Amino acid sequence: MSKETPCIAVCMMDPKSKLCFGCGRTLPEIARWHRMERAERLAVMEMLPARMADAGLEPMAASSTPN
Repeated sequence: MSKETPCIAVCMMDPKSKLCFGCGRTLPEIARWHRMERAERLAVMEMLPARMADAGLEPMAASSTPN
């Protein structure tokens, strides 16, 4: 995945926190991601680890495909 996105292709929302289990973004953030300015995307990505930790969510690893 691009360094400009936190997406790891694990697209499932936590019903309690309303955050994606894979990347920690909200649905509104995901929906407008490509319309955000680069600085805004980077600012969101910077706060995702703390946001997920505050919600009690463990970061998931990207699924790997066999070679």
